[in-house]
Amino acid sequence: MIKAVFFDVDGTLVSHTRGEVSASTRKAVRQLKEKGIQCIIATGRHMVELKKLPVKDIEFDGYITLNGQLCLNEHHEVLSSSALTGADKEQIIRLFEMKEIPVLLVEQERMYINFVNKEVEKTQKDISSDVPETGEYAGGEIYQAIAYVGKDKEDALKTILPACKITRWNNRAVDIISRHGGKVTGIRQYLKENNILIQETMAFGDGENDIEMLESAGIGIAMGNSDDMVKKSADYVTDSVDNEGIEKALRHFEVI
Repeated sequence: MIKAVFFDVDGTLVSHTRGEVSASTRKAVRQLKEKGIQCIIATGRHMVELKKLPVKDIEFDGYITLNGQLCLNEHHEVLSSSALTGADKEQIIRLFEMKEIPVLLVEQERMYINFVNKEVEKTQKDISSDVPETGEYAGGEIYQAIAYVGKDKEDALKTILPACKITRWNNRAVDIISRHGGKVTGIRQYLKENNILIQETMAFGDGENDIEMLESAGIGIAMGNSDDMVKKSADYVTDSVDNEGIEKALRHFEVI
């Protein structure tokens, strides 16, 4: 019996070709909640961003944000948090201050970048988001970083950040978090708080940072618009975000 469903945002709940959450998906979430099934966002996004996206008017039961680094309840109160520490944090700050590549730092209340180039502008446009403000690091806790680099520079980044978890969410950008973090870490904390077993969950995603979540959930669903590596990690591949993929999967498994 499914008691909780976790949803990625970009390319899963939100279609960036249409700039919306479809009527089909909204209906599906509403039907889940009417049946007493908890609906939780699980995303690399910050709450500041979610409040500007088409999901902002949908009431979720929880928010696994920053790839599990900052988890909130339905009232946006912090359930758990995991900031970057030690040598990895210091190396990320060095990368930020060297300004050789665009690096965005994510704190609990703000996000800021060292500099903006065309690649940053294109990437933010891809996800229907504003270009982040530029700023200087002032000593705050960092929960996640984003490096705007192509696949050709990813290996070099992993070499200098060996203890970090680096996952790609765009051809031009990767998330950087603690190696102990990830959406699954946040999900397990949420489930513990709500006395739900991982076997009683379903998860939807489309990106590389969703793979562990899809593999760990009771039922992992890859969207039809996912990359092949994401599809291979899932129990089931549904239709795309633009073609009622979420509703179709929930009906396939008779959850709604």
